[in-house]
Amino acid sequence: MTVIDKPSLLQRIKPWFQGFDLPLLFAILWLMGLGLLCMYSAGYDHGTRFVDHGRNMLLSLAIIFIVAQVPPQRLMALAIPLYAAGVALLVATALFGITKKGATRWLNVGIVIQPSELLKIAMPLMLAWWFQKREGVLRLPDFFAAFALLAIPVGLVAKQPDLGTAILVASAGLYVIFFAGLSWRLIIPAFVVGAIAITALVMSEEAICQPEVKWPVLREYQKNRVCTLLDPTKDPLGKGFHIIQGEIAIGSGGVTGKGFMKGTQTHLEFIPERTTDFIFAAFGEEFGLAGALALLAGFSALILRGLMIASDAPALFSRLLAGAVTLSFFTYVFVNMGMVSGILPVVGVPLPFISYGGTAMVTLGIGLGMLMSISKSRRLIQS
Repeated sequence: MTVIDKPSLLQRIKPWFQGFDLPLLFAILWLMGLGLLCMYSAGYDHGTRFVDHGRNMLLSLAIIFIVAQVPPQRLMALAIPLYAAGVALLVATALFGITKKGATRWLNVGIVIQPSELLKIAMPLMLAWWFQKREGVLRLPDFFAAFALLAIPVGLVAKQPDLGTAILVASAGLYVIFFAGLSWRLIIPAFVVGAIAITALVMSEEAICQPEVKWPVLREYQKNRVCTLLDPTKDPLGKGFHIIQGEIAIGSGGVTGKGFMKGTQTHLEFIPERTTDFIFAAFGEEFGLAGALALLAGFSALILRGLMIASDAPALFSRLLAGAVTLSFFTYVFVNMGMVSGILPVVGVPLPFISYGGTAMVTLGIGLGMLMSISKSRRLIQS
């Protein structure tokens, strides 16, 4: 008679945790810890913001764990369905969406959803799949096709209008195209044109920011955001209030900050949206330059580890996806800190793990879960 030993519970669940990237996990937990600390101070009097933020973080960790169990080959199979579903939902939003404050960004499908969030994940997946299929036979027309795949959802999101999400979706796709081998002969001219355009914008601010001047493509409120960035003192109690108060809060923090829960700009409610888009201003006021450096160290560790995972990935799809997801986090951080510090226009981009928001936390969890999946698959192959 053959006796088969039944595996213990520990033996059954051990494979789920094998191959997890501990440096990446440590960076995530470090940022979550700082996020909880900041949210307790900034949002303790905002109802259940702190408790909800902690719940969202636990949800994000659960998503990271679940998605990490999905091998990259399975992720690649989801690329076309997710992209097609996302574009279809964006079209449905344009036709039947819910409009709030002049923006049509939400769709009722039994529950109210924001379809553009899906494209933050579907876009890099789709383009990584596209270039994987073209590996070895990649030509210039394939890049044009990739730009077309990118332009469709970005155009639909920008039309809602939702400039912040459009920037995040566009950057995720552009990172994939860059890592796929886009020639510098095409990249450098784009940078030169951008630099010339920004210089011309700054030099002609007085003329083009007059009320009667209409800007092509951009809406009036978007024009106002750019003009406010160029000179927020023109309307310090109106359109420039956000930027000015953010700069005051960050500057008043000094080197060591005013102390935990001692931020006057924060708790006297001079900082608008202090638990969401402008939470970095509240963080900078209370923890100062030292706290900001600790926060940047966490983001830098996450981004550097993500790029290492991308460089070590065995397949082109995994390398492109990991690189795009990693630099998407850089975009989140750069845009959010830039707008709070007054070097970029104010757009709705949260600071990962620090800003309050359930949808953003889910999206971040899925992205980091895919990154963990790629690292895990490489470690299992090597073992």
